[in-house]
Amino acid sequence: MGKADFLSPKAIGNRIKAKGLQKLRWYCQMCQKQCRDENGFKCHCMSESHQRQLLLASEDPNKIMDTFSEEFKSDFIELIKRRFGTKRVHNNIVYNEYINDREHVHMNSTQWETLTEFTKWLGKEGYCKVDETPKGWYIQYIDRDPETIRRQEEQEKKKKQDLDDEERSAKFIEEQVRRGQEGKEPEETPVFTEFKRESEEEKIAFNLAKSSSSSAECPSKASVALGPSALKATGSVKRKDVPSTSEAKEKKKRSALEEIMEMEEQKKKSVRSDHWLHPGIVIKVVTKRLGEKYYKKKGVIKEVQEKYTAIVKMIDSGDKLKLDQSHLETVIPAPGKRVLILNGVHRETEALLDSIDERKFSASLTLDSGRMKGKRVDGIAYEDFSKMT
Repeated sequence: MGKADFLSPKAIGNRIKAKGLQKLRWYCQMCQKQCRDENGFKCHCMSESHQRQLLLASEDPNKIMDTFSEEFKSDFIELIKRRFGTKRVHNNIVYNEYINDREHVHMNSTQWETLTEFTKWLGKEGYCKVDETPKGWYIQYIDRDPETIRRQEEQEKKKKQDLDDEERSAKFIEEQVRRGQEGKEPEETPVFTEFKRESEEEKIAFNLAKSSSSSAECPSKASVALGPSALKATGSVKRKDVPSTSEAKEKKKRSALEEIMEMEEQKKKSVRSDHWLHPGIVIKVVTKRLGEKYYKKKGVIKEVQEKYTAIVKMIDSGDKLKLDQSHLETVIPAPGKRVLILNGVHRETEALLDSIDERKFSASLTLDSGRMKGKRVDGIAYEDFSKMT
């Protein structure tokens, strides 16, 4: 019986079967050949090529096993790193995705007999964090990439710096409250005493001011006649209008709060920041790691995560990418277009591009928002502003 034609149903069916995964017991790891049935596997074991491979393996079987074990370990860890990252995942889920590759290294050719044994070995060697649960073994990849460690250290440094700023603000508020309490005059509490006369002969006369309501009843003027030991009235005493303590305290609180807000605003404007990403601006991809498809291509920032990472939608293809700030640069539009200032005194202020100074790598802008709208600003560096969508 001759061989079936290439486009015959039998040939097509054989090719479809050959593409998928077959039974593991009919796979020869040394020859890397998958047989479809028991008869085919028996014929392969009797073949001359298989016998030659067995002779080569018998010379140094440990070396062959170590080679397969290293390849299996490298591919398995690479899959965890690329597919799941540092997430905690069941080891069977990772293994099922690993064996989807038809050319994968089978575990029966390695030094590990079971997946549980291999999982324990990963935890012992420090490649992953492993823990056993009633549902089985879970693994979590430990990322020791120098770039990742450097980025984590930078994030911790930023968090510490933010906490230091909050502590300084709290100390400043306490200092303002302390100064306010020191400048506050203590309130004098009135002391009430009993009125006594030393003798019955002393006369007391009261001088009542003339008023419209009591003009008919009280005399217009009366003299004050007091005894020698009694109180002497020389005239009426006028008290000055002194603001209440609650009003003064409220005024001091308002002034301290305004002072803090002004200080924070000046700090935000005067100190340059090392992050400049902002949603709604046009940027350019400057990294070659993503290939020529995205290199030097423009996109729009849709979202900013943790100050230094942006979700970028490419203008040409519409693809969405998650990129670091160091892989992006600002876009300088034509004069007259709207831009957003990303750093410096006028941070987050919209402006119009007037002119470009190519020798100094800077531009002149006219502010188009905020309190200083209409003001012209010169010497803004290229990296401090970008085109708006």
